[in-house]
Amino acid sequence: MSDSERLTPTPGGIKLAPLDAIADGKARNFVLQMRAGRFHGFVVRKDDAVFGYVDRCPHMGLPLAQVLDDYLTPRGDLIACSWHSALFEIDSGACVGGPCGGTRLTPWPVAVVDGMIVTAG
Repeated sequence: MSDSERLTPTPGGIKLAPLDAIADGKARNFVLQMRAGRFHGFVVRKDDAVFGYVDRCPHMGLPLAQVLDDYLTPRGDLIACSWHSALFEIDSGACVGGPCGGTRLTPWPVAVVDGMIVTAG
């Protein structure tokens, strides 16, 4: 099993939070207790769209935020690793600056269903 496969399998349909629990242009951390251990992910909201990622920087394997829910740059236009200043596009997870060029964040499939953010299967 690859590192990516080990980190991302969450069952579909898990209700995480109402969409309005994340302000537009902000992010929120989620920790799910799985049989294999805890899964750490985060969700970014842009308008009514949500983008989920495994909370792990591809550069050093550390969680991205040193402060809870602080995943975005001050302008809110990019995801930022607070350890080594890597920058990632919100909608694709692609690294656009810093020490991890050519890599991307591991996606965590999430969706909005009836006003709730849920894991997608």
